[in-house]
Amino acid sequence: MTRRLAALGLGVAALAAGGSALASSTATGPRLTPVIRGLQSPVFVTQAPGEPRRFYVVEQEGRVRVVENGRVRATPFLDIRSRVVAGGEQGLLGLAFPKNYAKTRAFYVNYSARGSGATVIDRYVARGGRALAASRRLILTVAQPYANHNGGNLVFGPDGRLWVGLGDGGSGGDPENRAQDRTTLLGKLFRLDVTKPNPDPELVAVGLRNPWRYSFDRATGDLWIGDVGQGEIEEVNVLRRGTSGLVNFGWDVYEGRNRFEDKQLGPGRLIPPIAQYTHDEGISITGGYVYRGSAVPRLRGRYVYGDFGSGTIWSIPTRGGTPRVEPVEVNGLVSFGEDLKGELYAVSHSGTVYRFAR
Repeated sequence: MTRRLAALGLGVAALAAGGSALASSTATGPRLTPVIRGLQSPVFVTQAPGEPRRFYVVEQEGRVRVVENGRVRATPFLDIRSRVVAGGEQGLLGLAFPKNYAKTRAFYVNYSARGSGATVIDRYVARGGRALAASRRLILTVAQPYANHNGGNLVFGPDGRLWVGLGDGGSGGDPENRAQDRTTLLGKLFRLDVTKPNPDPELVAVGLRNPWRYSFDRATGDLWIGDVGQGEIEEVNVLRRGTSGLVNFGWDVYEGRNRFEDKQLGPGRLIPPIAQYTHDEGISITGGYVYRGSAVPRLRGRYVYGDFGSGTIWSIPTRGGTPRVEPVEVNGLVSFGEDLKGELYAVSHSGTVYRFAR
């Protein structure tokens, strides 16, 4: 992946680039320990409530794999490759389990639809360790005018709602000004009450370019977003729990804290990024987590995030301050993950998942 690709707005675009994963560490930590190998273009790792010994890994082509004791189960948990168009920034991109998964066995996925390229959010039910194909229920479809800036993440919030962040629709520079237009879901953060059969999106924020990975701090309920930049700046945004009213993260009037276009800001209260970096340091941000685990005291209470292109990993105090470069790198750093205990993982698109350790 090159800066030229990032400047074209491809952000997570060279997901096909891969690369070796573990680069460096120091005695003072953290260090990265490989825990899962042999995956095919993984883009996310997580655990389901009530299943502390099992990991679920999303593969971009359209499969969710189950990993137990470090071994990838031969039979996929979910295989929807026939429904998914994969490559570049498209594919099976998101997976979320609600808190009551152990009871309902229902879970949710976000993918790019074969044929149209639209963003699709589906609900499935699992039985006997596999998703039931016949249980599929469509939750939402959003047309995508271009093949990039799909967003793709899904997260259940402290409110029990399913939070969805979509990119601005793609191309470069948001040519149709979708991020600032509240009449479209592109370039927006919204939430869905999936207990209802046909939930209406509740708009929370406008002004996002491509929110590639966001997460709630399990201690405070604050939402942390890694928003991929255009040609110069990558940014970290925070939506504090309890914030009321519509908010605006600025794109494409702003790129980071810098003015991008000379035009009027759209609706909502402007929230500038809590951190940003230029393309001298990286080319495509990968949002992470506020670390609340116990294995790495150095990271406790800090938001950990990184860059897909450079492999650099930073952390920042939750109330802001100067980001700190951590002494580890991951080539093809496509995602972070968090287990049920709050321990942190890093996903290399080349096929390996690493655990943060002391």
